[in-house]
Amino acid sequence: MLYYTIKFSISALIIVLISEIAKRHSGFAALLAALPLTSLLAMIWMYLDEVEVTQIAEFSSQIAWLVLPSLLFFLLFPVLIKQGLGFWFSLGLSATATITGYLLLLPMLRRLGVQL
Repeated sequence: MLYYTIKFSISALIIVLISEIAKRHSGFAALLAALPLTSLLAMIWMYLDEVEVTQIAEFSSQIAWLVLPSLLFFLLFPVLIKQGLGFWFSLGLSATATITGYLLLLPMLRRLGVQL
């Protein structure tokens, strides 16, 4: 139980730190948020949990493919905000575009033989 508490605390701390840094230095916080911190932490936790390194490598490869649709969100969201559509509407529309991107990408990857 202590191990899970430590994992949770470290993971949550990173998110809180980035959001607090963003209040003062948005560029630096964006750099930190752009780092694959979630993926890095997940891979570290997997390794510490003695998951086979080949499984961790496969996980990393799957992440690489799934990053592509998430880029839709980060490209579309600022454009919508700048158009004056409001935070929540822009957030929802960007999230919907991202989900649509995933729904389009997943069947294509299956046809290409990429296992997710």
